[in-house]
Amino acid sequence: MLFVCPLSKLEETLESAAPGHVLSLVSPGTVIELPAAYEPAHHLVLEFNDIAEAREGLIAPSMEHVERLLDFASHAARHGSLLVHCWAGVSRSTAAAYILTCALLPEVDESVLASHLRRVSPVATPNPLLISLADKCLQRKGRMIQAIKDIGRGAETFEGNTFSIDPATLFKSA
Repeated sequence: MLFVCPLSKLEETLESAAPGHVLSLVSPGTVIELPAAYEPAHHLVLEFNDIAEAREGLIAPSMEHVERLLDFASHAARHGSLLVHCWAGVSRSTAAAYILTCALLPEVDESVLASHLRRVSPVATPNPLLISLADKCLQRKGRMIQAIKDIGRGAETFEGNTFSIDPATLFKSA
């Protein structure tokens, strides 16, 4: 099971979902403290700015970030659930949720997965640079990029909603 939330809902989502692993996608210098029950090996912090292209003075998402995200999530998938969060729960974390769902379900059409993301998060606006890098990494030949373009920008919001995706259920419905 994959859970997604904004930073402001991290504590309550940790309590309600009790994920085995946590992935924090935050701007450089953001301090994330998890309860002591979470071993350091079960928490990955990736620091980069939520930008769609390189900009001076900021850290753009990179292929290394995508590879580390996929590696960590692969380990988490074998050992239980994963909670992904970013600052607002709109761009970086929804991109990660889509990327991870595509990685877990390589046989499912990208547009089906993107449409599901839109249903569970009407405000999701996945970071396009993260999606582009993952599309290359997962060898999806531009299909992930196009699927995200097709669902369009999410509804305007200050903060995203907390949601979950169960890849096993998606596989059955796809």
